[in-house]
Amino acid sequence: QVPLVESGGGVVQAGGSLRLSCAASASIGAINYMGWYRQAPGKQREFVARIDDIGRIEYGDVVKGRFAISRDNAKNTVYLQMHSLKSEDTAVYICNADPYGVLTPYWGQGTQVTVSS
Repeated sequence: QVPLVESGGGVVQAGGSLRLSCAASASIGAINYMGWYRQAPGKQREFVARIDDIGRIEYGDVVKGRFAISRDNAKNTVYLQMHSLKSEDTAVYICNADPYGVLTPYWGQGTQVTVSS
């Protein structure tokens, strides 16, 4: 089973919205934090947002006020609602899951988000 499956990427015009989803396989066990990172061509991977299993949330500075992360623990799924998208938000968005009792977090394959100006 693939540990993390992302969906929802695509092409959107600047100012538009998009929602990403990431479903974690039950096989990876109870998860502490789930979140999103992004990587644009030629740039380092950048933290976007994360949420723990009791709803505590952290955002990266570049997305505060525009993106909202949420989580459905029953479905082992994390969502990233993105609003007011800018061309600089164009990147591969990668899901991350940090299970309890596991030293190395899981990473998804990534989903491409392209914002056209």
